[in-house]
Amino acid sequence: MRRLLIALLALLVGWGALSHWRHRAVTPPAGVLAPDVPLQEDFGADAPVLQKDDVTLTTRAHFVVTARVLSRENYSWGADAKLIPEDLALGWGRMSDSAVLANIKITQSDRFYYWRVEQFPIPRREIETSSANMHMIPADAGVKYELEHVRVGQVVHFEGFLVDASRPDGWRWKTSMTRDDVGAGACELVYVEQFAVVKP
Repeated sequence: MRRLLIALLALLVGWGALSHWRHRAVTPPAGVLAPDVPLQEDFGADAPVLQKDDVTLTTRAHFVVTARVLSRENYSWGADAKLIPEDLALGWGRMSDSAVLANIKITQSDRFYYWRVEQFPIPRREIETSSANMHMIPADAGVKYELEHVRVGQVVHFEGFLVDASRPDGWRWKTSMTRDDVGAGACELVYVEQFAVVKP
């Protein structure tokens, strides 16, 4: 029994070390890596409606993003984890520049993205409007696989839809429709149809 427990412990430690190595951050050289703001084309009242298991996804806009991954957080527990297994904190413009990001502490927790500075390397409002926490809904197993393997510091490109989500029991989750907001409700809910890491 003792040998079995030791073997299981070693397996868990090894799995944790492998996961940490696979997701280790990359640090690109200084310079803006993703200069453009996300592209958004809002839909009207006849927007397509998608279904993912028991969740209805009402599309609000076509959404195209090329941005640097500032932080990533996986979710495997909770009612929302199956629908949204990962959040990405993303930056564009000067929030994709390693020289700027070296002065900003970035974390994620409980579906929120946080940043902290001792001195502002760029104006506060630029940090707020050039970065966002996005809840990623993979359209299929291939997109889910790509999301699972993305690393902090990489530049990614993805396309899909901003969506509002709802269930028959009354549960609802609305997406942000602008990059100018902050705080609760400011995160984008993204149904991701295509996802790729941009090669340096």
